Amino acid sequence: MIALLLAAAALPAHSQTTKPQAAGSAPAGRTAPPRRTPAATPRTTRTPAPSPTRRLDGIAAVVNDDVILQSDVEEQLYLFITNNQMNPDSATVDTLRRQILNEMINEKLMETEAKRLGYTVSDADLNRAVEKAISDAKTRFGPDGFKEQLARENMTEEQLRAKYRDDLRKQGMVAQLRQKMFPAKPVSQAEAEAFFKAHPEKFPKAPAQVRLSVIQIPVMPDSAADAAGRAKALAIRKRILAGEKFAKLAAEVSDDPGSAKSGGDLGYFAKGTMEPAVEQAAFSLKLGELSEPVQSPYGWHLIEVLDRDTLRTAAGKDSLDAQGQPIPEAHARHILIRVPTTDEDRARAKARAERVAAEARRGTDFTTLVHRYSKLSGPAGTDGDIGLVALNTLYPNIRAGIDTLEVGQTSDVLENQAGYNIFKVTDRKPERPYTLAEVKDDLPKAVAQIKEQERYDEWIQGLRAKAQIEIRRI
Repeated sequence: MIALLLAAAALPAHSQTTKPQAAGSAPAGRTAPPRRTPAATPRTTRTPAPSPTRRLDGIAAVVNDDVILQSDVEEQLYLFITNNQMNPDSATVDTLRRQILNEMINEKLMETEAKRLGYTVSDADLNRAVEKAISDAKTRFGPDGFKEQLARENMTEEQLRAKYRDDLRKQGMVAQLRQKMFPAKPVSQAEAEAFFKAHPEKFPKAPAQVRLSVIQIPVMPDSAADAAGRAKALAIRKRILAGEKFAKLAAEVSDDPGSAKSGGDLGYFAKGTMEPAVEQAAFSLKLGELSEPVQSPYGWHLIEVLDRDTLRTAAGKDSLDAQGQPIPEAHARHILIRVPTTDEDRARAKARAERVAAEARRGTDFTTLVHRYSKLSGPAGTDGDIGLVALNTLYPNIRAGIDTLEVGQTSDVLENQAGYNIFKVTDRKPERPYTLAEVKDDLPKAVAQIKEQERYDEWIQGLRAKAQIEIRRI
């Protein structure tokens, strides 16, 4: 059961426990824009996100007299991977599964402790939270989509309400417990800076980086398929202009599964994190204006801008670019009509890329090849330069393809969603500690979080030491 509806249930004041971390996440206390796949991080065939129905159900763990079902672990794993738009390999999936099971064990222990100490949630608060969760789910899926999702999950609305009520009651009790055990303790700037200097090992390091130039050879559909995709996008645009709801149509027809279930919502994003054509529309359209069909390597998009603002730090201040200017963000939604490509289209693009790579190996100037062949989908200089890229953001096949290259060398042909790429390494920078200046504004909140996490870890280990825990399946 892919319980997308169940992901809606959350109390507004629910205090979060530690969640699994993906490699390359921002340092504690720092706010980063939602990342999309840049040209330098090509995707290849990876282990698909696990479906909750993939494994036969069984008991994953026994916690005192309670059990954690394998299906519940798989549901949480699926939702975490989907919500974070991850495409992990099998080893990462196994690591995330273990982390999620451990967090579910911790949650069981906290629920038991909250009950023991007599924490409760009032019926009035529960009723309001349940109604909000139901309303949010209906808005997200649309009335018809909500009913269809209930049917897919083999659940009635009353059963969903009961599930929400039980989950929200537990969340509320645990939130009260955590607020009691770990009241907010602000950290001064001076204390935060002293902690940063005394405990550098408690902070993430700036990852190793590589500066790359790229020649991208996209896989292009034939003209008839491309024209059919644009015509479909125009027909959907006409329906929206005639009064149909954008979010409802996105849920029904968009070929972007990551955003379709949220009405096409892409969230807030800064420049340089989306496809250039999508960014151009998002930062140029008037608020509420519906775009004409916009083409990207993935097909045709209809885009509507909901808001524009500036990227903020965890301290609530504007994030600044290298020139000291506030970094703008756009909040947009889209409908994607994917234009399919054939095996013949892919073979044609790969053969072209292999010919270009052979020219590069023979010594043809890389910039000349960029001008002659590259159709890069992403920001780049005229010489194909895409700047410094953190190594831990590269997918394994891409990292493997450039890891052994020295500065000045070019890669073999490497594949991504849009087609085939040849990379040239132009610089390398090793992993290093962040400087105080880089994290100064965010330090008080980051240090407060670190200290709270340390108190939590010590407390939860005490609960685990007193409990009977048996892990049966991972």
